[in-house]
Amino acid sequence: MKAVFLDSETVGEGVSLDAVRDAVDSLHCHDRTDAEATVARMRGHDVVISNKVIIRRPQIQALEKPPKLICVAATGTNNIDLDACADAGIQVCNARGYGTDAVAQHALGLMLALSTRLLDYSAAVARGDWQQAPQFCLLDYPVRELAGLTLGIVGHGTLGKRVALLAEAFGMRVLLAQRPGSGGETPGRLPLAELLPQVDVLSLHCPLTEATRNLIGAPELAAMKRDALLINTARGGLVDEGALAEALRAGRLGGAGFDVLSEEPPRNGNVLLEGGIPNLIVTPHTAWASREARQRICDQVAENIRTWRAGAPIRTLL
Repeated sequence: MKAVFLDSETVGEGVSLDAVRDAVDSLHCHDRTDAEATVARMRGHDVVISNKVIIRRPQIQALEKPPKLICVAATGTNNIDLDACADAGIQVCNARGYGTDAVAQHALGLMLALSTRLLDYSAAVARGDWQQAPQFCLLDYPVRELAGLTLGIVGHGTLGKRVALLAEAFGMRVLLAQRPGSGGETPGRLPLAELLPQVDVLSLHCPLTEATRNLIGAPELAAMKRDALLINTARGGLVDEGALAEALRAGRLGGAGFDVLSEEPPRNGNVLLEGGIPNLIVTPHTAWASREARQRICDQVAENIRTWRAGAPIRTLL
């Protein structure tokens, strides 16, 4: 049973692949694989592991003998052509729930940093503002307490539930949005248009689909409170980034914390990376990246292979 990990660099340093090696007879690891090398590196392997390497119908059809199993070292499978895999008889599985604690704490961390103006005050100290202050503290930026604020959550799955739990521990009131495309009303959830004017913080935890693309655009931003915060640790395409930058610059929104952008990495630039946008924090898709979470991915890949070999596969998509 031969396996290949096409982009092992994506799980980073400090984690062990020993469980994956134990689950197969041989494991070949490549730090990264570009499109031109994908077919050659898949050839001759029974199991293919990929985080973000794209595997479409042409790559599968180019193989004389396709793999028997593709393990996605992530939850999202948009890089895998599931229809082509089904036609070729390839089983596909993924990793799930590995980053719940890491992403939830990152979302709360962004809320805390924005509401306390943490980066602004840190920069003020670095500039020497505190050293020249006429009194013992600086009060240049307004600080808010999370306690008593209303948090709106779009996407109340595992991640959304964990963020709600942490927010309630800080004394926040939680409201749930009716997610577009979910098909009908859900008791206890508000239509987005009804929820937006009520929240002090909006946190996104839904997948990117045609129904949720640009879910938060100029009209939705205009419906929010002028001092509200927008948190996105889900997918960049959920928000109209140009409209967000304009709203922040114009003072029509209190702040935003983003761990995701519409193109990653943003080699072609991004409006949210331009200067002069107040109270904006952008992190490089690291919410999921705790060592513990990355190790869980590796362990789940190993478990997926073992159970598949035993004839009782788990976390399957096909």
